[in-house]
Amino acid sequence: MSRRGTPALVLAVLLLLLGTAGQAQAVGYRYWSFWDLTGGRWTYATQGPSTARPSDGDVQGFRFAVSEDSQQASKPRGDTDFASICAKSPAQQGKKRVALVIDFGTPTDAPSGETPPSPRTACARVPSDATSAEALASVAKPLRYDTNALLCAIAGYPSTGCADQISTTSKPKPTDQGGPSLGLLAGAAAVAALGGAAIWQSRRRRN
Repeated sequence: MSRRGTPALVLAVLLLLLGTAGQAQAVGYRYWSFWDLTGGRWTYATQGPSTARPSDGDVQGFRFAVSEDSQQASKPRGDTDFASICAKSPAQQGKKRVALVIDFGTPTDAPSGETPPSPRTACARVPSDATSAEALASVAKPLRYDTNALLCAIAGYPSTGCADQISTTSKPKPTDQGGPSLGLLAGAAAVAALGGAAIWQSRRRRN
């Protein structure tokens, strides 16, 4: 390689390192996540809707989105107040009311050729021993499940697929926000040092 080409190569590598800061290819899944409202905040449900048994006055949410894992899953949007969602559903003996927030997600997360319906809320009045899945079925049919009882569709959306695997570009972790990581900066510094040494050696030989 010529002496003139060495600094240019070093600069190109340095720009490549900085340009890819905080981005990496990862595997995500397009699916319906299930949430409980606890203390006014959404928390990822520890049980599936087919086994969870909410109490009267509970608020639960479903969100369709692409997520890499439960920690990065998108939370339901919209009204989360039980009083407003179930305002027109008075209590009845032997029944319970469960406020449901159903968020069909954004066009970005939608399968090809499909348009997500607008988010909506519903107050499910069901028997006192009903599961979350039964509460959902009472207000958002048709539901679709796979052979492993995984919830695939709510109100017919999406029409096909179930927890499909797709490639995503992962976002920087909270500790990395605000600039490149320490490892990246160290690598960039090493490249810059090599570039400086190459330039110094080139000038020395010319002299």
